[in-house]
This record gives sequence, structure tokens and C-alpha cells, in this order.
Amino acid sequence: MAGVNQPPKGARHATRAIARLRRAAPVAGHARKFHAGHPPRNKGLRYPADPPTVEEIIAVMSIAGDGADGLRLRGLIVVLWRAGLRISEALALLETDLDESRGAILVRQGKGGKRREVGMDRWGWQQLAPWLAHRATLPVGTLFCILRGPTRGRPCAPAGVRAQLRTTAQRAGVRRRFAPHQLRHAHAVEMSREGVPLVIIQRQLGHADLGITSTYLRGIDNTEIIQTVYERPAPMIPATASLTPRH
Repeated sequence: MAGVNQPPKGARHATRAIARLRRAAPVAGHARKFHAGHPPRNKGLRYPADPPTVEEIIAVMSIAGDGADGLRLRGLIVVLWRAGLRISEALALLETDLDESRGAILVRQGKGGKRREVGMDRWGWQQLAPWLAHRATLPVGTLFCILRGPTRGRPCAPAGVRAQLRTTAQRAGVRRRFAPHQLRHAHAVEMSREGVPLVIIQRQLGHADLGITSTYLRGIDNTEIIQTVYERPAPMIPATASLTPRH
């Protein structure tokens, strides 16, 4: 008789689903094995040093808005720009790493695992204050954290931050690459133009030696060269010569 000793219909469906998963498992495992050890597609790519201007950074901060997402983004921009942190350093910060009374930020996880303390100007602390006030209403955790859901309070992912920066810059009409490291470049360039000694810039950025800082700034801070050449006097044209066309 048809159906004798056969499992119920629901059980048959479950059995088929398990079989499909078992068939798919080797494929997924093969895919993971294929990608394991392979570098990201953008690894090794170098983008030209093209730091945004003050006007462009302020435009992005303004359009970010005053909601929770906007306050977090504005706070992150401030730390990247006014303290010159790497994105990994900024996203690893804890609330307790900030010392506004001294104007200091403790970087626990710098490049190569090195620990250092950096400074941030008073204007930067003022702009960070609205995010700090909102951050106090969230679970204890990293300074720039996830805002919603069961993982609120936990660290943000760098990829999500980069995407938010990019889309916000587009909305602000910034027609150049707007990435976290560009803000770090802007910090270095501005301090160089302000006459800050190179050794202080080196320690602020967390570079291993002065040569790295010098190379870092080379090609992106041509202000002195351009200004010197631009202010050259006009050529001495002999009285017998003239730019007026002769008829």
C-alpha cells in the first residue's frame, strides 16, 4: 500500500532540506578554502595624496545632521582630522581614553601594537561634545559604537564607516575621494603649514622615524614652493621689445 512505513510529509521535507545543506557544505567549504590566504582585491593600491580642504570637511560635517548617526560621524571626522588618527586607532578608542582637561587622547592600539598619547585642539573637543553626550546614553564600550540592535555599544566596522563617509561626502557635493586616511593627511598638512616642528608631527602621527613623516608630507604640502614661484616679479622686458602685435 502506498504510504506504508513512510515518514510524515513534514519529516520528509526536513530530511530533504538537510540533504541539500549537506550537498552545499562542500561547495561553501571549497569557496572558503579558495579565498583563504588571498589578499583583498584593493590590497597594494595606492591613492594619490589629496587631502580635503577645511571647507569640504565642514560641508560633510554639516550635512551629516544632528541625529545619532550624524553625531557619531561628525565625532569620528573630528578625531580623524583634528587628532590625525588612523581609522583603526579611532575605532578602537574607549570613552576612558579621552582626557579633555589635558586635551589628550590615549591610543592603545597604534600601528605595530604601539601605544602613544596624542593631542587634540579645543575646537575639536567642542565639536566632539555632542556625540559624547549621546554616547553616555548607550551601553559601555568603544567610543564610536553600533547604535541599534542587540550589538549596540560594540565597535563599528571600518567598512561601514568608510561607506558612510563616502555617501555623506557625495551628498555634500565634495568631488574628490573622501576617506579616513585623507583626513589624517589633512591633519598633517595643516600642522606643517602652521609651522609645527616636524618632530612633533612625527610623534602625533605615530611614525617610527622622522624620515617617514618627511616622506608622508612630500608632494602634498607644496604651499611654500607655489607661493614663492607665484610671487616672482614680472620679467624685465627691454624697452625695445613689446608684447603688442606689430601691424
